[in-house]
This record gives sequence, structure tokens and C-alpha cells, in this order.
Amino acid sequence: MGLPADRPTRAVLAVLMVALTLSGCGRFASTPIEREARTGTSITDIFLNDADPNVTVEVNKYLWNASLDVLNFLPIQSADPFTGVISTGYGTPPGGGTAYRATIYVRDPALEARSLSIALATRSGPVPTATARAVEDAILTRARQLRMQDMRL
Repeated sequence: MGLPADRPTRAVLAVLMVALTLSGCGRFASTPIEREARTGTSITDIFLNDADPNVTVEVNKYLWNASLDVLNFLPIQSADPFTGVISTGYGTPPGGGTAYRATIYVRDPALEARSLSIALATRSGPVPTATARAVEDAILTRARQLRMQDMRL
């Protein structure tokens, strides 16, 4: 007589299994576009690390390389292409007598002036704004030259 009571239990279990299976569909999308299409969040999203590190890098390669070219007389102390920060030590430009150090921040993938921030200092303090602007202009000009060389224009 245990058979009739067993059937509703099996039916409930079957419905629960189908519901759980269907609720998991699309949870682990295979392409970045499918992952971005997910709009819902759940407690398991906290523990998932499915961001593509190759997509999250937001540094313009021309500004990065131009910064290294223009300020090649400064010794590099640290450079992180993932955050876009280059820190240098003190160095003297060719034909100059004042030692400078710089911190360069490339913060956007666009080749624009707003993508570049530079902080220049001498041993006695920050440089005048005109000097920092001239260095920024030199970096932007060099970045455009590098892009033109790359595009073969």
C-alpha cells in the first residue's frame, strides 16, 4: 500500500529536478557577449570571477609607448600597463641641468588629451603648469606619430 503515496513524492521530485535544471540554463554562458547579456544577480554572482582580463585593460598603447619614448631619459621605477601608471625616478634631460621625475597616468583607451595625466616635479617641488603642458603635448604628438606609422598613412 506504500505505492500510491510514493507516486506523488516521485512526481514532486521530478518537477523539482526539472525546475532546478531549467533554472541553471544560461548560468554559465560560454561567450563574453552571453555573459554580458545576463541581467539577473544572485548570491552565486559574488563568487564567480568570470570577467575576461583581456577586455578590462583600458590603456591606449600609443599614449603608453609615446610616454616611454618622450621621457626615456627618466629611469623607470614602476610601470603597470593594467592600471596605466608609469612612475619614474629623477633624471636630467639631454642638454638640461634640472633633474625631473614624473608620474604618468594613461586612463582611457582613446587617443585624446583627456586620456593622459602627467605630474612632473623637480627636487624643489612641482614644475610650472606650462612645463607640464609642454610635456603632455610632446607625448600626444609622439602618440599620433606612432599611430600614423602603425596605420601606414
